[in-house]
Amino acid sequence: MGERKPATRRLAAILAADVAGYSRLMRSDEAGTLKVLKDHLDAVIAPKIAEHDGRIVKLMGDGVLAEFASVLKAVHCALEIQTLLAERNRDVAPERRMLFRMGLNLGDVLVENGDIHGDGVNLAARLEGLAETGGLCVSDTVYQQVRNRTGTAFEDLGEQRVKGLPDPIRAYRASLATLEASQPREAGRPVFDRPSIAVLPFANMSGDPQRDYVSDGITEDIITELSRFRSLRVIARNSSFTYKGRSVRAQEVGRDLGVGYMVEGSVRQAGERVRVTAQLIATETGEHLWAERYDRDLEDIFAVQDEITRAVAAAVEPELGTAERERSRRKPPGSLNAWDWYQRGLWHMYQDTKSGNAEALRHLRRAIELDPDFARAYAALSLVQGLDIIAGHGENSSGFLDEALGAAEKAVALDQKDAMAHMVLGRINLLRCNHDGSIAELESAIALNPSYADAYHSLGFSLIFAGRPEDAVPQFDTAIRLSPYDPRISSFHEMRAWALLVMGHDETAAKSAHLSVQRPNAQHWAYATLSSVLGHLGRFDEARAARDELLKRKPDFSTDFVRRFVYYNKNPDHLERYIEGLVKAGLT
Repeated sequence: MGERKPATRRLAAILAADVAGYSRLMRSDEAGTLKVLKDHLDAVIAPKIAEHDGRIVKLMGDGVLAEFASVLKAVHCALEIQTLLAERNRDVAPERRMLFRMGLNLGDVLVENGDIHGDGVNLAARLEGLAETGGLCVSDTVYQQVRNRTGTAFEDLGEQRVKGLPDPIRAYRASLATLEASQPREAGRPVFDRPSIAVLPFANMSGDPQRDYVSDGITEDIITELSRFRSLRVIARNSSFTYKGRSVRAQEVGRDLGVGYMVEGSVRQAGERVRVTAQLIATETGEHLWAERYDRDLEDIFAVQDEITRAVAAAVEPELGTAERERSRRKPPGSLNAWDWYQRGLWHMYQDTKSGNAEALRHLRRAIELDPDFARAYAALSLVQGLDIIAGHGENSSGFLDEALGAAEKAVALDQKDAMAHMVLGRINLLRCNHDGSIAELESAIALNPSYADAYHSLGFSLIFAGRPEDAVPQFDTAIRLSPYDPRISSFHEMRAWALLVMGHDETAAKSAHLSVQRPNAQHWAYATLSSVLGHLGRFDEARAARDELLKRKPDFSTDFVRRFVYYNKNPDHLERYIEGLVKAGLT
C-alpha cells in the first residue's frame, strides 16, 4: 500500500451535481441510462470542468463532486454545462431526458488522498437539492463573489433550513430558463464568452492501422497548441476522440460538444513522404472557413509532426478570429456582450486607420465596462494605443503611454498565462524605451504560445530598435511561416524589409518591401520602407512612385516625422540609413 499523505486544508469552490429522476430512468432502461450518463460525463461535464481549471474529485453513481480554485470559473462552468446538456436533450422525449441539479459553495475543505471533506462539501450537496432540474443553486458566499459578473440572474431564496446543518442558509437559484433569458444568443448557437472548438481525430489514410500513432499524435498536439490560445475554448482529447473512425456531420459535432467550430483532417504516408490536410469548419452552417495541405519529407517524423502542428494551430486561430469578428458585426447592437464588443474592436483595429483605431478604443472600453476582468480587452486596448503611436496617429506623451502601460499590466495581472497580454506589454515597454524589458516580455509570450505569430513579429520589431536587426530577421521569418494569411501580414514583411535595410542588404530588403505593399491593409509605413530601399538601390523612378503613394496615404509624412515617431530607436546609424533612403527617394 502507498503511504498516506497528510491531510491539508484549503479554500475551494465545491460543485456537487446529480441526475434528477435517476432511479426512474434506471427502472425504465438501465443499460441506456448508463450509456447516456457516460456520454454526458465524457462529452460535456469532464471537458468543461477541465477547461475551467477544475478537478473532478470523484464520481458517485449518478453524482459528480468537483472543486475549483476560482469561484467565478466554477459558476461559468456549471452554467455552461447546464446549457450544453439542455441542447443535447432538446430532441429527446421529455420522459427520457437526463438533466442535472447542481449546487455550488465556496468554503474551507479538508483534502486527504485526493478526496475532500468538511462542512463546505456538505453545504454544496444540500444546495444541489434546492436547485431546479437543469439549474444551479449557490450559497451566499458564492453569490457575493459573482453577482453582476456572469450575465445571469439569480433568484434570492432567502433563509433555507436543510438536513444536517444546524443553522439556516441563504441560497440563490439560477434556472436554465433564467440563464437563457439573461444571455441573448443567436438561434441554435450555444452561449459562450469565447469561441469553442473541437479537433476531431485526423484520419489515417495510409492503409496501415499501425500508423495511427502519427495521425493521433498530430491531433493531440494540435489540441495542445490551440489550448495555448487563451481566446479559445478547446474540447479535451477524451471527448474529441469519441468520434474516431466515425463519419459525422459538423452540425452533429456542434450539438453534441457544444462547439461553434471544428478542425478535421487526414494523414497519408507514402514512402518517405507525408501529406497532412486540415480544414476549419463552422459547425452551425457546415461552412469551410479554411483549408490547407502540407507535404513534407519524413526524415524525422516527430520534427515533421511538430512543424505541421504549429502551422495548423497558427493558421486556425486568426481564421477563427476573422469568423468571430464577422459574426459579432452581424449581431444587433442590443444583444452584444463583452466578447462581441471586443471582437468588433479588433475588427476596427485591423482597418489600420486613425478613425478605425478610435472606434476600436470605444468598443474595447465598452467590453471592459461589461466585464472588468476581461484580460484580453485590456490587452487589445493597450495594443491599439501603441499602434496609434507607431503609426503616428496618436500622441506619444508620457500620459498617453502611462495609460497604455496600465492597461497592459492589468491584462497580465488578470491572466498571467495569456501570451497576448505579455506580447502587448512587450510592445508598450519598447515605446517606453525599455528595450530589455520589452524583449523579455515578448520571449515570455513565445514561451507561453510557440504558435503565436504576432509574438514573433513583435519580438523582431523590438530587436530592430534595440540595435539587433540580424536577430530580428529570423523572428519575422517564423511569423510569416506560421501565419501567411495573418491580418497583419503586411507588417510582417515590412518590418523584415526594415531590418534588412538597416543591415545594408538592400536587394533582399526590396523583395520583402514589395511583398508588404502587395498585402491587404498595407499602411503608409510599408510605402515609406519601400521608398527608402529603392532610394538606396538607385531605382529613383520607382522610389518616387512609392513616395507619392506614401504621401497620398499620409500627407504629413516627412523625415522629421520619422525621427519624432521612431524615438525608441537605440542605434542612431540605423535610423539615419533609413532616412537617407527616403531623402534619395525625394522626401523632404
